[in-house]
Amino acid sequence: MTLTEATTTELGDRWRDAPRPRNSAEWLARARQVADILAVDAVERDRANATPHAEVRLLKDAGLITLLGPTAHGGAGEIWDTAYKVIRTVARGDGSIGQVLGYHYLWAWAARLVATEDQIAAVEELYTSNNFVFGGAVNPRDSDLIVREDGDDLIFSGRKSFSTGGQISDLTVLEGVLEGTETHIFAIVPTAQDGIVFAGDWDSLGQRLTESGSVEIRDVRVPWASAAGFVDRVFQPLTYNTLNVPTIQLVFANFYLGIAQGAIETAAAYTRSATRPWPYGGDDKQRATDEWYLLEGYGELASKLWADEALLDAAGAEISAALHAPRLELTARRRGEIAVRIAAGKLRIVDDGLEVATKVYELTGARASASSVGLDIYWRNLRTHSLHDPIAYKKREVGGYVLLNEVPEPTWYT
Repeated sequence: MTLTEATTTELGDRWRDAPRPRNSAEWLARARQVADILAVDAVERDRANATPHAEVRLLKDAGLITLLGPTAHGGAGEIWDTAYKVIRTVARGDGSIGQVLGYHYLWAWAARLVATEDQIAAVEELYTSNNFVFGGAVNPRDSDLIVREDGDDLIFSGRKSFSTGGQISDLTVLEGVLEGTETHIFAIVPTAQDGIVFAGDWDSLGQRLTESGSVEIRDVRVPWASAAGFVDRVFQPLTYNTLNVPTIQLVFANFYLGIAQGAIETAAAYTRSATRPWPYGGDDKQRATDEWYLLEGYGELASKLWADEALLDAAGAEISAALHAPRLELTARRRGEIAVRIAAGKLRIVDDGLEVATKVYELTGARASASSVGLDIYWRNLRTHSLHDPIAYKKREVGGYVLLNEVPEPTWYT
């Protein structure tokens, strides 16, 4: 069964009368159900490169969109430690949709990162009660959006090269610089408005269903009162504000891990069912699963991913504790230590994940290179997004901590 709008309604109905997940383990089981549905036709949907409306409907019906939302408004009230594992699980079935979900969680938390208490309450009620999905026009490599004052309003204008989740989002996070100053301003606005124009130009090698194309922001008007974290038009800074980058860097690492796990699961299933033993080794095997080099290969790759998972879980527990603690408690030193641990996890899963996505061909055989098998999707997805920012700088961050006891200064990428 392919994932179309019609079948999405049918698939979503499976949870209509099902008991709501009550804890982290049950939410992860729900995420695995979603991943299994996505995996059935992930390759076909990737090739079609259509806007993933049906996929996002599936996430909504499964309750995963409001995983971090307050229980008072119908959310699950779960913690980031669970969210990271949900992202990873969904990415096993479809790396693109794992990324969309992970970015949504980050932008849904944007209010908690920088907003005032009243703003946080309003945003969380809005998105949770309406089951809204977030996108973001905040790519820092581009010029900032220009923000102009007009009485009690702010007007955002400009262009961003990347806006993940754009055309399937209900809300968009904007970020720009107040004209004539160095003041950065975040605001959350409805996506469906004339001033937000998506180009539909995302056509990358991988992560093709993430809707990460460019967007024009044309005089989008926002009340000054909605400028996140401002009181009487003055921003109230906290170290906690800078957790946005470590938070999303660990989102990256977790959907990388999910993609790599999906690759090894798919390859192993192919090996068990279709790979043939090599008949010229002098000790001919009856089945491919008896081949020592295949057993060795899968053992090596799996052990690396298990180690990566342990490292990412440890990092997830650390940042989750910080994200859910009172915002004033976070120190710059602790923030830097968490960022280093996340950098270490990211650099490991990038190297190991790319090795997995490449070596699975050696473990499945020449026939597995057929387009119909679709193993290439894992390498393409992981290779594409792992170029987001140079991994060499993550290695340097870890090295600076180990050698010099230095933690990285907060930037848009550290």
